[in-house]
Amino acid sequence: MKQFNYHPVALFLMLLVFILPTMAFSQEKSSISGQVSDENGQTIPGANVIIQGTSKAVSTDADGKYTFLNLSAGSYTILVTNIGYKSTQKNVSVKEGENLTVDFRIEAESQSLKEVVVTGSSSPRSKLESSIAITTMGAKAIEDRAPISTAAILQTIPGFVVETSGGEVGNNLFARGIPSAGAYEYVQIQEDGLPVFEDGALQFANADNWYRLDETVSKMEAVRGGSASIFASNAPGGIINFISKTGQNDFQGRAKLTVGDYGLFRTDLNLSGALVQDKLFFNVGGFYRVDDGIRKTGFTANKGGQVKMNLTYKFDDGGYLRLNYKKLDDRNTFYLPIPLKSNNGKVEGIDGFDPNYGTLTSANFSHLSVPQYGGGTFNADLEDGVHPVVDAIGAEFKKKVSEKVTLKNAFRSTKIDLNYNAIFSTGGPWSQTAYATDVQGLAPADTGNLSYTYVDNDAALNANSLIMRADHWYIHKQMENFANNLSFGFDLKPVNLTVGYYYSNWKSNQYWNWSNYLVDVTDNPRLVNVNNTATGISHTWNGIERITWLERDAQTKGKLNDVYVDAEIQATDKLTFNVGLRYDKNQYSGYRDNARFFAENLGVLDNNTADDAVTTIQGNPYTYWKYDVSEISYTGAGNYKFNDNMASYLRYSHGFRSPIEESFYDNANDLSKLENTFVNQLELGYKYANSFLSVNANLFHMNLKNVAFTDILADGSSENKFADVNNLGLEVETNVKYKMTRLNFNFTVQNPEYDNFTGTNADGSTFDYNGNAARRIPKFFCAVRPEVDITKRLTAYVQYSYFDKKYTNQDNKQVLPAFKEVGAGLNYKVNNLRFALDGSNLFNEIGLTEGNPRQTTSSASDVFLARPILGRAFRFSVAINF
Repeated sequence: MKQFNYHPVALFLMLLVFILPTMAFSQEKSSISGQVSDENGQTIPGANVIIQGTSKAVSTDADGKYTFLNLSAGSYTILVTNIGYKSTQKNVSVKEGENLTVDFRIEAESQSLKEVVVTGSSSPRSKLESSIAITTMGAKAIEDRAPISTAAILQTIPGFVVETSGGEVGNNLFARGIPSAGAYEYVQIQEDGLPVFEDGALQFANADNWYRLDETVSKMEAVRGGSASIFASNAPGGIINFISKTGQNDFQGRAKLTVGDYGLFRTDLNLSGALVQDKLFFNVGGFYRVDDGIRKTGFTANKGGQVKMNLTYKFDDGGYLRLNYKKLDDRNTFYLPIPLKSNNGKVEGIDGFDPNYGTLTSANFSHLSVPQYGGGTFNADLEDGVHPVVDAIGAEFKKKVSEKVTLKNAFRSTKIDLNYNAIFSTGGPWSQTAYATDVQGLAPADTGNLSYTYVDNDAALNANSLIMRADHWYIHKQMENFANNLSFGFDLKPVNLTVGYYYSNWKSNQYWNWSNYLVDVTDNPRLVNVNNTATGISHTWNGIERITWLERDAQTKGKLNDVYVDAEIQATDKLTFNVGLRYDKNQYSGYRDNARFFAENLGVLDNNTADDAVTTIQGNPYTYWKYDVSEISYTGAGNYKFNDNMASYLRYSHGFRSPIEESFYDNANDLSKLENTFVNQLELGYKYANSFLSVNANLFHMNLKNVAFTDILADGSSENKFADVNNLGLEVETNVKYKMTRLNFNFTVQNPEYDNFTGTNADGSTFDYNGNAARRIPKFFCAVRPEVDITKRLTAYVQYSYFDKKYTNQDNKQVLPAFKEVGAGLNYKVNNLRFALDGSNLFNEIGLTEGNPRQTTSSASDVFLARPILGRAFRFSVAINF
């Protein structure tokens, strides 16, 4: 990992945190302290304790204790809240000089509808009063689920199909049945209310490349559909907001060590406290991790870390000024489809390739060095993997302008340097005979003229060994983004009105250079040379079959000027209305090379075809393009609260998504071919919770216009097709709690189908996909998680997930079978220590999340390419609170 180069402001913040002494303005005579526990007497760390009507708020420590110092004599109302528990308050009086002890025992709820949420809303509201489909998860719940990646925790959200088979980064999310090329195309990943990068679906720049879960995370809030189009651009599918921890009066820390059976070593640390009591607070934390990867590459697969920090100054009126900084420098191996076979419909591994732990990514060809058009060589290092270096600095400001008006502003400036190296499968597997006839065009009688030898020792391949193309795709992206969200909140009871202006500019420069290896089909693949003994012509050069078969140089820029209005109207004590409107005035521009595909013969290799069809961008003019977007998004909803335990809402929303980066590149000469994707949603929601059971159910209908399909195919071209999609679905999230047992169950049933999807393929053939199921999206998926407290200290859980069958492509020819995944774990708590053992995919299920989208039809052979979930893995962790 590269050495961290800290921003000067970050260094200043660190100096404040670690050098300035803790101070207090004055030492007053009174204090209130106590302990928070549940109905079973177990102490509750991390509970929020608030003196209402003041800015004083603390969190309980590892032993469930809290303290308020420097209090004046008088009467106070103390409120205790925590996710999963009923809110409890007490009225107390403290005398001058008195040290009062006030303990709380709070009752657990299956899921609290009184929990306040901030995402997808103009002002904080309880779940009960919010007319949106929202899933929340606190730091403890996130830790209990032991997610192996950011994407893994998103699998807990109904309505979101999340693929985690790519490893720690580069995963895909499909919101409410919206098909896409992958990434996070229709949702926005946010950190503290601002996007981690404005567009989460840039090529090879998925949003989870820039975000890592660690001990600095306080909470996750995920909105599906609903008001997402009002509070984020290009996110009609939803908003996923990760909220960071901030400081409090008491100094608190948490350290964690995690090891795993795949060479994992990870350390996490978070520290928080006050520099000035009741006024100036800090939080700083991060992680460092190294491991060999669950799929075995022969080199260190993941290595790197992150530092995050914030500094908060609180005003007397409850407002604040917060500065924040993040440095991410991490390197990850990205896993792509591997060869598998079907045995009477059952997916199995092929001989010599472990489907649970094998990968085409190998240390046997980790370094690429190829000659280039015009001279010189191109070099790339596969072991560098997906390697982002992210620097993000920002601030938040909230202040009352008057009794009725509150000003909020937040900005973030982000710079990203990404080196991307991964092995993509783009051809085969072939038998040696099939390669000779289908690829090299030999007559059947001449297939014996080709010899196949290993590059490393010149030994001949076994005649039955399969071979395939394994491409080294190198992408270098230099990205930057400045985002600012300004809003004014007007308390005009019974109306809360928010008027906001969102500005963002971003840029993505990218360079591609792709070459393909020829390898044997094993889970420790080796380079293969192919020679024609009859003609003396070689078809590979050191195992490279095609040198720089694709090169690209392009830029994409975006500038967003968006205004929005949102109103919450409290019509009665039970009935609340919400209306929202957003106007996007966005401009996109950039350039692309005029690449000459497969046009050049380098002429540097004698009697060798590996350099005969090089794609080059040298000597070509650029094509410059501009694309303007002016669209209105709107929503309206009504929420009726039957009582303190039950509510229902009805919402309609209209949003859109601008064309993605690949669309601009493919159509730079004629942008009239492009269309914005429009998403219309009708939702009916129901919420109920008591001390035993909670239910959140959402019935939705989605109508989508102009959904783009832009996968890059094996020849470097893009699908560049458009369709409509209709989907009717039901999302249900339930939680049950009975004594020492808990059960979480969520499921989604839906039926996304294509409409207006006919046309002509590149080869002149026609297609009609109307009525076909949307690709890569199951009609049913669910997750069941029972937990039991074996003792007051020891808890066990089982996590069961099921995904129905789905299809690789829109032609619905290649079926990806239904599969299940089972995980389990134990955690033991003693005093301020937590020990945990977590296992994933315990039965080594071969669950396919995608086929090979770079192929347009299913393979005629029983061997095919697909990407299965990761194999069984175990992790052990120990954490200490102090």
